[in-house]
Amino acid sequence: MSGSDRPAWLEMRALLWPHEPSPKHGDAIDKVLASDQAWGFIAESMEGIPIGFAEVMIRNFANGCQTQPVPFLEGIFVKPQFRRQRIGARLVEYLETFLASQGFQEIGSDAGIENHLSHLAHQAWGFSETVRVVYFRKSLNNLVRIEPSAVS
Repeated sequence: MSGSDRPAWLEMRALLWPHEPSPKHGDAIDKVLASDQAWGFIAESMEGIPIGFAEVMIRNFANGCQTQPVPFLEGIFVKPQFRRQRIGARLVEYLETFLASQGFQEIGSDAGIENHLSHLAHQAWGFSETVRVVYFRKSLNNLVRIEPSAVS
């Protein structure tokens, strides 16, 4: 992936994660391009038209994985008119070959608990489900701040 792929990548990223504002997509792409611990891959049609993408980042830990660090499929997307043509499967196969050549033994991924289509796609790509979790969050912004010296 190179900077010249950025506009197409940005467009597809916005389609995959429409709830994120466009500047966040651009920032995320810039981080991937600047990192040696993350990669972006673009799938193109025979005519050279971008039709899909995948992003992989190295994580220190991933639920259900047995090795650390572990590459993690952060996102994968194929434009609707090109789906059901094995584009996603070929992206995953390419990632597997690339990551194995880097010495990795497995790849992690996730999908929202309600995203049944993604679950089916992952199974078709050879992933096996490892664990189901529900993440929780609690903001600490409204708590009274205590100075560290007052705690000791």
